[in-house]
Amino acid sequence: MSQNVAILLCTYQGGQYLAEQLDSFASQSHREWSVWVSDDGSQDNTQEVLKSYQQAWGPERLFVRAGPRKGFAANFLSLVCRDEIAADYYAMSDQDDIWHADKLERAVRWLKTVPADVPALYCTRTELVDEAGGKLGYSPLFTRPPSFKNALVQNVAGGNTMVFNNAARGLLKSAGADVKVAAHDWWVYIVVSGCGGQVFYDPIPSLLYRQHAENLIGANTGFGARLQRIGKLFKGHLKAWTDQHIVAMRPIISSLSHDSSSTFERFTLARQRSLIPRVFGIWRSGIYRQTPLGNLGLLIAAILNRI
Repeated sequence: MSQNVAILLCTYQGGQYLAEQLDSFASQSHREWSVWVSDDGSQDNTQEVLKSYQQAWGPERLFVRAGPRKGFAANFLSLVCRDEIAADYYAMSDQDDIWHADKLERAVRWLKTVPADVPALYCTRTELVDEAGGKLGYSPLFTRPPSFKNALVQNVAGGNTMVFNNAARGLLKSAGADVKVAAHDWWVYIVVSGCGGQVFYDPIPSLLYRQHAENLIGANTGFGARLQRIGKLFKGHLKAWTDQHIVAMRPIISSLSHDSSSTFERFTLARQRSLIPRVFGIWRSGIYRQTPLGNLGLLIAAILNRI
C-alpha cells in the first residue's frame, strides 16, 4: 500500500539554493510524494525556479501558494493547517538543505509502525555543511529520550528533519495556524509529545543542513554555543517562550495525556511561586534538558525566576 508524503516547503528569497533542495526531493527512494510550497513574498528568482520545476514535474507534483508574511513559524504552520493538503504523512522542509536519498523512506518505515490514531513524529540529527556544501560536522547528538518533560524546555530536532502523521497534524490544526510560538518545530514537539504521541529521534542524519549568513536559526553546535544557550536562559528568553507556549496550548489542553497534564500543571503553578516553592515545584515537575550543563542552567534559571 503506497504511503503519500506531502512535503511542506516554505520559501523566502531562497532562489540561490532552492534547485539543489528540489533535486534532492526528486532523488528520494520513497517515490510517493508531492510538494506544497508557501512562498512568503520572495523578490528574487524563487518563483522562477519553482515554475520551472512545476513545468518539469507537472502541476500535480508541485503546488505553490502565497504565505501569510508573518515570519517563518507562521508560514510553516499555515501550510500544516491548509485543508486542501491531504496525505498519509507530512514532511517539513527548509529551502536550502539537501535531503539524503533515503530520508522519506526511513521516516515512513518508522511511522508505519505506529497505529494511525496515535500522533507520531519522526525527527533526526543533521549533517552540517557550509554555503558551498563543505562538511562542517554534525548537530548535537541527544541521548536522553524525547518526551513532554523535555519539550517544555528544549527542542531536540529541527523542523527540516520532521515527518509526522495525520493524528499529529490533527492536533496542530486544533491549536490553529495563528498560535504565537517561538518556533514551529519546537511547537510540533511540544504538541505531539504532550498529547500521548510517540516521538522518535533518529541519531542517523537525514539531510545536509546548510549553514550560512541568512540562516534564521543555525545548528548551535559546540560548547560555546551551549554556553550561549544557557546565557539566554538567564536573560529571560526561555521564560518568554514558555509564556507563549502556555497560551498557545489552551485549545489543546483537553488533549494532553494524564501524565503530561500533571507535568504541565506542576510546572505552570511552580513558575508563579516564590523562590523555594518555585525551585522545588519545577524540580518535581520532572522537566529536563539533554545535557548536564543544560540542566544546571535550568536550575539556575529556576532560582533566578527566568523559566
